[in-house]
Amino acid sequence: MADFSKQWCDANDPDMPYDFDILEVFSKLKHNTYESWVCEGYGFGAIANIEGECMLNMPNGKWVPYDDIVK
Repeated sequence: MADFSKQWCDANDPDMPYDFDILEVFSKLKHNTYESWVCEGYGFGAIANIEGECMLNMPNGKWVPYDDIVK
C-alpha cells in the first residue's frame, strides 16, 4: 500500500487522507538521526534531522533539504 505525507496531500489532493506528517516526524528526531518513511508522492524513503535541518532521502541515495522538495 502506498503512503503519502500530509504535505503532499495538502499540495496535491487536499481531500485525500494522509499517512504521516513530515514535520511532525522531524520534530521528534534527535540531531543526526533518521527514520524510514516512504512518501510515494514526493518519492523519498527517509526523514532525517541533520544538524537541525529537515532532510529527505531520495531514491538516488542523496539527502535533499525539505524546502527543496516541499514547496
